[in-house]
Order: sequence, then C-alpha cells, then structure tokens
Amino acid sequence: MNATPYYPVFLDLHERRCVVLGDTALAEEKAVGLRATGATVVHLRRPFTQGDLAGAYLAIDASDDPEGQRAARVEADRERVLLNVADVTHQCDWIAPALVRRGPLQIAISTSGESPFLARALRERIETMFGEEWGPFTALMGRMRRRLRREGVSSDAQQRAYRRLVRSEAIDLLRDGDASGAAAIAVTVEQGAHSTGPTPLGEVVLAGAGPGDPDLVTLGTRAVLADADVVFHDALVGAGVLRLCNPRARLIDAGKRSGRRSASQADINDAMIAAARDGDLVVRLKGGDPFLFGRGGEEVEALQRAGVPVRVISGVSAALAAPAAAGIPVTHRGVAGSVAFVTGHRAGGELTALEGLARSVDTLVVLMPAELDAIAGRLAAALGDDRPAAIVSKATTPEQQVIRGPIGHIAAAARAARVRPPSTLVVGDVVGLLSGAGSLDLAGQPARAGAFAASR
Repeated sequence: MNATPYYPVFLDLHERRCVVLGDTALAEEKAVGLRATGATVVHLRRPFTQGDLAGAYLAIDASDDPEGQRAARVEADRERVLLNVADVTHQCDWIAPALVRRGPLQIAISTSGESPFLARALRERIETMFGEEWGPFTALMGRMRRRLRREGVSSDAQQRAYRRLVRSEAIDLLRDGDASGAAAIAVTVEQGAHSTGPTPLGEVVLAGAGPGDPDLVTLGTRAVLADADVVFHDALVGAGVLRLCNPRARLIDAGKRSGRRSASQADINDAMIAAARDGDLVVRLKGGDPFLFGRGGEEVEALQRAGVPVRVISGVSAALAAPAAAGIPVTHRGVAGSVAFVTGHRAGGELTALEGLARSVDTLVVLMPAELDAIAGRLAAALGDDRPAAIVSKATTPEQQVIRGPIGHIAAAARAARVRPPSTLVVGDVVGLLSGAGSLDLAGQPARAGAFAASR
C-alpha cells in the first residue's frame, strides 16, 4: 500500500483556537509546540467528549483512547476542524513533520506517516548540519530582502545579492558570535545590488573530491558544490560525487587522460578566470586532495596572478584512503613508523630517486603507478623480490579490487586481474598485517574475510 501523497504546508496559527486531547507526555509536547506558534491552546487532559472541538481551527488527539479518537474524528468532520490523531494515520487530516528549528528557519521532514523513526533520525542528522547560526542568518537575509524590495531593486539583482550573501563568510562569522561582522558583509552585498556597474567578481574554489566514495566528500566541498555555478571536474571524479552538484551548475570535464587529447592546463586556467570574471562561483573539483599531486598549487598561482579570489578545501586523498579501504595501515607500531607518498605518472625519469626513497621509509605509497612494471622492477631491486605489496584499484567504490603479493610479482598479478585505473600501489610490511574483505592473493583466490567492508 502506497503512502498518501501529502501536501507540505506551514500554517499560521497565531491566535487561532487549537485543542489538544490527552493526559500523555506526547499531548503535553504537542501543546507546548502549538503555544510556541502563538496559537490559543486548549489542552484537555482527558479523552474526547462531545463538543470539545466546537469552534476549533485545529486539533490533536494524543489520548491513546481508540473509542474517543473515533468520536473525535466524527466531530471534526462535522465542525470542519483539521484533526491529527496521534499514530493513527488513516484518521488524520494532517500529519506533523519532524522539525529542525533555527529561529525563522524551519526545516520539515516527513515520511508521509510511513516511519516517524526515520523522520526523527533524519532530523537529528540535519541538526548537525545547520547550527544555531542559521537563525540569525535567516533573519539577516530577511531584513536585506525587505529593504531591497522596498527600494525597487530588480529581481535579478536581488537574486545575485542573495547568492552572494549565502556564499559569503557571514554564516561563519555568526557561528563565531560576530554578528556585527556578518551585518557589515550584508551591508556591502546590499550596496552592490544597487550598482549598475560591472558584475562583481566571482570566486574559484579548489575542492577535493576524495578517493571516489561520495560519503568521503567533506562537508565543506558539499556546501560549495551545492552553490556552484560552474564545476570544472577531473576525469576520474565519479557520477556519485557529481550528483552533489547544484542541478543548475554547468559541469565541465577538465580531466587529463593518458594518451588521449584533453584540455591544457593553460586552457583550464583561462576558462576558470573567465567564469569568475562573469561573477560565477567556480569549483575546481579535483580527485583526492587538490594539493597532493593535483597541480592545485599551479592553478592557485594562475588565479592569483589574474586577481581572482581563490580558496582551497582539502579532500581525502587516495594516498591514505586506498590503503585504509584495503585494510592496510600505512603506519603500525613496531612495524612501520614512516611513510612516503610519490606519484607514478612520471616515474620513467625518476626511478633512481624512487629506489632511494623506498629504502629510507617503512611504507611507500605510489599514486597512479602508470608504469607499474618499471616501478615494481626498481622497487624489487632495491627492497628484494619478496617485499609485501598491494595494488588497490578504484578504492572506496563498489568496483574496488585489491591484489596482494610480493613486489617482484605484483605487476604480473595486476595484469592477470585486469586492474583498471585509478589505482594505488602500497609497498611495505604493513601490507600483510590485516586482511581486507574482498581482496585477492596472487593465485586469484579470495583472501580471508576481514573487517574492512570498503574492500570490495
């Protein structure tokens, strides 16, 4: 049976007669909530009797008395009163959502009566995302909106101003208790809405997309993706992460693929600068962390030279996430006290340096080992053929694959298993400490199941 398709609405109950029935904790809770709206609340701490609903606008029966509830339903129909019978959905004209209240901001969550528990659980999650600062921020935006409307500012200019205020530091300042600083930002934004000059300069945010699993995208990155006008994303940023973007945002594939034609770094820089000069919020979404082999520093330099505001939001790098997803701790007391991270993209001219680095640390992590045969051969020569190694492919995604074995044979094993990029090579004694669920040994047999459900 499908749930009733309810129409969500917020009611103005100020000075309206509202009746609450029942001598229960739930009845008391409902009465308190109604009084907070300015309603005229009559709380009858007993089951329903004839005439209780006369003259009422809205009523809640939380009495736990089935016979009285049925009688209340009949009277509510006769008196045209909006009735809610607690936990008896089919007798309700309306159902109460779970609410997140932040001053004038109210976020309602409803499951159409299917699962009040789920509604409460989602409310608790949302409460952690929207702190108390959202109450004064909503009021701040409301005051600006009323002034702009009163002064006849065009709708387009108003919308630009609202977007600028939402994207500003005002919320952060309010979170830190700096109401005057937030107000100053709002004044600046409001003054800009009256300007007939060029569109205010936008901003570029370099944001880390994490290793693949959308659940590993940070809250900061999620926030800018939700607000973005344009998103320049790497080729390996998956569809699940891109679904976090503003539905109205333009998505531009700016990824570089080995052996395939792709945009140059200069072209990407120029496109980001142009979009920011058009007033857009531009997000440069990069796999992992922007500043770990992501050329993020080069892009920041280019944007700063062009006078474009730029900031960076760190991401979870595959350098740590891929080993963890495979059940490999890159450090472990008594086994490994040092770790180094290198890129495998340009290993052809750097293999001698790679040998020295491998000898100097306990664990070596090679990101994107494109020349795996050459890399593994050099490492085997430096560390011995039997040094434990693992290849983690498509880490943290449903397609994750883990191949373990000695470094001297890991390249052949990866070919046999048809490992696909992106992949990460881990070398060191930590590889054999724990067993990741779903990983493979060199014989292609499933490894002993471990506690690492992310290894798929």
